[in-house]
Amino acid sequence: MVFDFLRRGAAPAPQAKASATGPVIAYQSSGRVAWSPRDTASLTRTGFIGNPIGFRAVKLIAEAAAALPLVLQDAERRYETHPVLSLIRQPNAAQGRAELFEALYGQLLLSGNGYLEAVGAETGLPAELHVLRSDRMSLVPGADGWPVAYDYTVGARKHRFHVSEEFSPICHIRSFHPQDDHYGLSPIMAAATAIDVHNSASHWSKALLDNAARPSGAIVYQGADGQSQLSADQYERLLAEMESYHMGARNAGRPMLLEGGLDWKPMGFSPSDMEFQKTKEAAAREIATAFGVPPMLMGIPGDATYANYQEANRAFYRLTVLPLATRVTAAVSTWISRLAGEELVLKPDLDQIPALASERDQQWRRIANASFLTDAEKRALLGLPKLSEEG
Repeated sequence: MVFDFLRRGAAPAPQAKASATGPVIAYQSSGRVAWSPRDTASLTRTGFIGNPIGFRAVKLIAEAAAALPLVLQDAERRYETHPVLSLIRQPNAAQGRAELFEALYGQLLLSGNGYLEAVGAETGLPAELHVLRSDRMSLVPGADGWPVAYDYTVGARKHRFHVSEEFSPICHIRSFHPQDDHYGLSPIMAAATAIDVHNSASHWSKALLDNAARPSGAIVYQGADGQSQLSADQYERLLAEMESYHMGARNAGRPMLLEGGLDWKPMGFSPSDMEFQKTKEAAAREIATAFGVPPMLMGIPGDATYANYQEANRAFYRLTVLPLATRVTAAVSTWISRLAGEELVLKPDLDQIPALASERDQQWRRIANASFLTDAEKRALLGLPKLSEEG
């Protein structure tokens, strides 16, 4: 029961034996902050599965980037139909283009590394593409530091993908990491401290609701003859009435009848308790900032960096989604070009992104009115391939 710790005559705590070094260990760690582990699997559990801000930030970026329309072109023309486009539209039997790229972007955001496997690419264009889990993949460096293989481990089973200068069945995309030559740094790693603070604040709030970590008030007893202690029967009766009639959601707001010298003293939250919620909101803003998502898009209160939602959404696409999608599609197109044996460019189609429509209209109008530019120069500035009749 909730009030069992208040009952008189409770059984004493059992005697515990302890090592002579116990006090030394306790004092040594006293006051130190306990941080969550920083490996990929632990960060995914605490920062994505167990944190609503991290979850929403990753989903928002991955879904927005995966939904961008893509175009395939070379130096001569933009393709409407091409085997590479067919492969991208249906990379495997279980996934379409959006599902494949959402998984790839998600892995890159959570671990700093994304891995694509090409199935049946020994003789040319792959038959299928699959996203592999980053936490299961390990790079095998050669004598010169460049990767010679990738090991994919599931339980006790391991599969090795051999890599050569001519052929690589794995496309490894990684974020910049200043202190690692082979693996990337994920945004969730940079936000790990803020995630721990936010999760701890949520746990504190849950404990407050479940265990009454801060009592709403106190019952003070002052007997008629000056006694300040209830009898055993009175004490048990008071606890039973509080448990039966004044706890739980169905008893919320029920008035309390006090008798026999009992008085109710309400207790409110201290200023430090009120600051706790502000600390949680500040941690949420730090998480959103690490991922590059405007806090306004996350519904975090107290942020007025952008004048309106439309401006925040445009900044989100311009500063976060487009750089990520451009870098990933460039790496994928370079990799597929080597497998297919022809130079191809896969990139987002900026003219079909609603959030950037106003910017693109201004750019098209400005370039179209530039009389000192030739048609070939205008097409180059707009990212379009040359016309067939151009030299």
